[in-house]
Amino acid sequence: MVVIAAGLMNVSFSQEKTVEVGGAAMYPSKNIVENAMNSKDHTTLVAAVKAAGLVETLQGSGPFTVFAPTNSAFGKLPEGTVDKLLMPENKSMLSGVLTYHVVAGKYDSKEIASLIKAGNGKAELTTVEGGKLWLWMKGGSLMIQDEKGGKATVTIKDVYQSNGVIHVIDAVVMPQG
Repeated sequence: MVVIAAGLMNVSFSQEKTVEVGGAAMYPSKNIVENAMNSKDHTTLVAAVKAAGLVETLQGSGPFTVFAPTNSAFGKLPEGTVDKLLMPENKSMLSGVLTYHVVAGKYDSKEIASLIKAGNGKAELTTVEGGKLWLWMKGGSLMIQDEKGGKATVTIKDVYQSNGVIHVIDAVVMPQG
């Protein structure tokens, strides 16, 4: 009976339009955490989300837009930064960094393009952390700037989830505080 149920579940997933991230298919019927856990490129992000106690939040109904840094993006931070953030005594700091990568609402690339056009070439989004992110197009790439002047490029856009959308980025964006 279990085998049959699992087989039926796989049939429904195989009919979904997926995007591959980190060597794994991202299913629109799964939530942000369920999909991210399967990406080999996002193991640092998943560990950080768990350490910050944000799993339940990001499994919620949302919708959320997540700018998801890859492992190599975390690797660009100064040496020791990730280890420091993952320490239990720095949980609130870690939570602030992670929620700075999340915007309430579902902003796919078409919606972001509309905001950029309406903003005469630049869009401003308020993060769940309370800070601001600025987005614009540079050539064919969607760019993001944080409050400290750091920049990231969206490398994979529009990874739809049951509770929002993920855009994979190549750098960690940092809040002002």
